[in-house]
Amino acid sequence: MPYPPVGPVHPPLGSESPFTSIRWPEEIIRVRAPRRKFRHRWWVHILLFLLTLLFTTAVGALHYHSFISEFGRRQVPLTLGSLVDGLWYSLTLLGILGAHEFGHYYFCRRYNIDASLPYFLPAPLPLTGTLGAVIRIRDPFPNRTILFDIGVGGPIAGFLVLVPALFLGMAMSEVVPMPTGQSVFYLGEPLLFQWVAALNFGTLSDKVTINIHPMVFAAWFGMLATALNLLPFGQLDGGHITYATLKRWSTPISLATVGVAIAMTYNSSSWTFMTVMMVLMLVLLGPRHPRVIWEEEAMPASRYVIAVLALVIFIICFTPVPIDTLMDS
Repeated sequence: MPYPPVGPVHPPLGSESPFTSIRWPEEIIRVRAPRRKFRHRWWVHILLFLLTLLFTTAVGALHYHSFISEFGRRQVPLTLGSLVDGLWYSLTLLGILGAHEFGHYYFCRRYNIDASLPYFLPAPLPLTGTLGAVIRIRDPFPNRTILFDIGVGGPIAGFLVLVPALFLGMAMSEVVPMPTGQSVFYLGEPLLFQWVAALNFGTLSDKVTINIHPMVFAAWFGMLATALNLLPFGQLDGGHITYATLKRWSTPISLATVGVAIAMTYNSSSWTFMTVMMVLMLVLLGPRHPRVIWEEEAMPASRYVIAVLALVIFIICFTPVPIDTLMDS
């Protein structure tokens, strides 16, 4: 029969042993001390956020300059003061990305699953200024319900922020003549974008187009990021949701998703980066989603309803051709 411990034996000062000693009547048992959870390298998170804010604000200034110049039809000087106008884009985008990642983080804290704060990813890209944001989850998932909640929490939180941003930005947009005699980017229009545009401007002729406010472009990028994250592949958010709801059927679905993505690159080169990332994940991590600890534990029916909601969000945010190549109009 075990005896209650007499008391802890403290290690000598300066010892960095990860063990805690407990004295029993006839022996000493050394037990590994539990790892502290939710420890953050604050300076890394803050530095990456500030760099992302800088890059996205610079890109946002260019977006705003294009907006007020009506695709270059009006001569408008670009100055350092334009960086202030770039905040329309940067703050909106960081709000959407931040909401997405903190949606994951909230459920990690709720279920005591160790995770990092969001790492924002600055990148000197001409259209976005960032590659998005990620969090690092350090603990295994106990069951499918917890996996589902953490996976779906991010896309839904980001969606709840991007929708009002899209409506507000579209209200500040305007209809202008179709640009001619210059090279322009053509953005794919998800269903949600089309619906909000139709509510504001109705049916447009071929001779005009919508000059979108930078806030709309931030919402558009948020829709793109949401749709890509909801792809039913691997350890993306959509992969978590698929595994939680369909269990081992997620593996063939994941492989099929990679096949479709490869085919999509022939339709639009803008799929190339995402496809390469998925292929690398497939090679490095394998096709199967990591199993949760108690895989056979039942998941509440309410989660399947939310899964359908996530599917709807994916459909209305998805566009088969995100960015078309430069064309002379």
